Amino acid sequence: MFGADHQLGAGLEKTVQYKNAYSFGVKVFNVYMIYGGTNWGNLGYHGGYTSYDYGASITEDRQIWREKYHEMKLEANFLKASPAYLTAVGGHGENGTYGVPADIAVTPLFGSGNGTQTNFYVARHADFTSTSRTSYKLSLKTSHGNITIPQLGGSLAMNGRDSKIHVTDFDVGGINMIYSSAEIFTWTKGVGSRRILILYGGEGELNEAAFPTSAGTPETIEGSGILYRRIGETWVLQWHVTPTRRIVQIGALKVYLLWRNEAYNYWSLELPAPAPIWNYTSPSKSSIIVNGGYLIRTASIHNKQLQLTGDINSTTTLEIISTPTEITTLLFNNEPLHTNKSPTGTLLATIPFHPPKLTLPDFSTLPWYYTDSLPELSPTYNDTLWTSANHTSTHNPLNLTTPTSLYASDYGYHTSSLIYRGHFTSPPHTNTTPTLNITLVGGAGFAHSIYLNQTLLTSWPGSGSNQSQTSVIALPSLAPSTAYTFTILIDHMGQDEEAPGTDAIKYPRGILSYTFSSSSTPSFSLGNNTTTPIPIAWLLTGNLGGEQYHDLARGPRNEGALFAERQGWHIPGSPPFNTSPFSSHTTNTSSPTTPSLPWTLLSPSLTGLSTSGVGFFKTQFALHVPLGWDVPMGFVFNGSTTPSTNKTTIEKRALKRGEGNNYRVQLFVNGFQFGNQQVNNLGPQTNFPVPQGILNYNGLNTVALTIWALDPSGARLSGGFELRPNATIKSGYRFPSDVVAAPQWTERVGAY
Repeated sequence: MFGADHQLGAGLEKTVQYKNAYSFGVKVFNVYMIYGGTNWGNLGYHGGYTSYDYGASITEDRQIWREKYHEMKLEANFLKASPAYLTAVGGHGENGTYGVPADIAVTPLFGSGNGTQTNFYVARHADFTSTSRTSYKLSLKTSHGNITIPQLGGSLAMNGRDSKIHVTDFDVGGINMIYSSAEIFTWTKGVGSRRILILYGGEGELNEAAFPTSAGTPETIEGSGILYRRIGETWVLQWHVTPTRRIVQIGALKVYLLWRNEAYNYWSLELPAPAPIWNYTSPSKSSIIVNGGYLIRTASIHNKQLQLTGDINSTTTLEIISTPTEITTLLFNNEPLHTNKSPTGTLLATIPFHPPKLTLPDFSTLPWYYTDSLPELSPTYNDTLWTSANHTSTHNPLNLTTPTSLYASDYGYHTSSLIYRGHFTSPPHTNTTPTLNITLVGGAGFAHSIYLNQTLLTSWPGSGSNQSQTSVIALPSLAPSTAYTFTILIDHMGQDEEAPGTDAIKYPRGILSYTFSSSSTPSFSLGNNTTTPIPIAWLLTGNLGGEQYHDLARGPRNEGALFAERQGWHIPGSPPFNTSPFSSHTTNTSSPTTPSLPWTLLSPSLTGLSTSGVGFFKTQFALHVPLGWDVPMGFVFNGSTTPSTNKTTIEKRALKRGEGNNYRVQLFVNGFQFGNQQVNNLGPQTNFPVPQGILNYNGLNTVALTIWALDPSGARLSGGFELRPNATIKSGYRFPSDVVAAPQWTERVGAY
């Protein structure tokens, strides 16, 4: 899943899935996934994107605004505060049991008889895809007898794809909660004998909880609308959930009644403990509860001073709900806060938020240096150092249909892009029509361009459903007995994932099959054509060195076959920025097989490429992000779907012909490939997050783009290209001051 697709697995759907697993009494629970991150350096499989966001709970750029994250936080805190769950034994779940209608399924977990008297009842719709609202009552056995909930009238409700964990005889630090239909976020011990319990529910839902009369008489100390009734030796509380919280005092116990979305803002943090507990969760550890803050990271108490570290993304009021000892002062990220007391006795403090003014690069005005990255089309290009495709057998389970193997992996090329060079001599006759029938494979969404000498024969712009494509090309008129060269550029989108028994991961990349022949009609013929095969001598390349890759720091899959990548020009310190001042517009190399290429000033968005091919664009800029600010950033490609009025006449004509929009871009940031591919005609990804440490937040950055224009009309980033802050967060976390260790450029011996 990507982008808005995270909504397909939004919070309440995960509630159903995860709580269904808890109903089996699981003790170890692995979640795929909490954080996906980025498929940088071509790490992904062919059906994915550069982003591995995957609709995860934490976004690719580490933000925690998704409902999935908050739901997981609610569940994790409940489990941490419920040691009875660890010894509870799962019972048999059936539809329509425990007094509920057949549309509701209830699975019990029995703690009674297993070291505690707490029981858990996990309820959901019997059809877990149901979006209906279903009313129900629960008939449960408690320490105070058999009870049908709610006792004070009305019904509980299951709203759509939701699930609830109802409890009976739940221990709140020595106080027995006889039952609760509302869900538990957490509880903790306060100063002395005080206890804090936090319950929550969905807006508009009716909930009910009961406590023994020995705990005390309930009293509303904040909010209104709570119904109390004494039934035997119990006090029963009933309320409808609203966005406005209510607080009930029952003797030493203070109960917070929250709307689910308000509970998202609460944080329960354990205080440090000595060995052997250290950072391990333990019921023996003291904890605090805080309301407010984008993220509260740590808490500690020293000499009545509560020290919090955390993050905020707006002016924020913190409310200290509970501490195990008395506190008189409050620090947030080592800054003292002015505090005051609320009517209910909690400590309040407001943290101002003043985001810094950041100077970001304007890529439309920065100088961009350009050079050709497909010089193989030049008639003088020397490919004598390329790998000869001369293997007559393959280790791949897919048998060969060509005279020699043209599977890239047979020659050690496993990633990014591939280039094939096919040399042949045209037939000696002028009355021939050579035809190339070729099947190329690069994985789902791949593209290719096929050239004859300098002429583009065809391009395949790609399809999300195709991992191979066959082209049948009738060549233009050829001079007799003349040397020609095919140049074929192919995307390698990554291998497939393996399914048992399929060998899908082994499916080759490169040229799967081909035939090349000429047909001629002799002058004495009555119309019968003669077909003659034309032999081709194939060479290929991928990343420089293949499996013996050059850049050990940035990894084996970081580079592909494009000329600029083979030279390492995406790495900081490489041409044209290795000369100061910039005085030479030509890169000269020591290798006789490496052409000397000119560098010119050319904008990828304002000018771009005027014809098909591959351009390499490069610029530099500095950043300064003040200490204490977390600003996740992404490079954004705005596509070429700008209004017609903003396009050039040539672009308007190209678009009218259906051309000009088929291009692919790679993004390199300080040598690391963090965008493969920005596929303009397919998408969907346009924002490519790059983390701090790869992106130098306080220093110089080198950004390089390869633009592959598949259309004869060329391509440019007409929609624009920008570095965009995805969030601005004042943070208590201190990032390492250094960027990721990776070498500067040195000239690559043997590059071609």
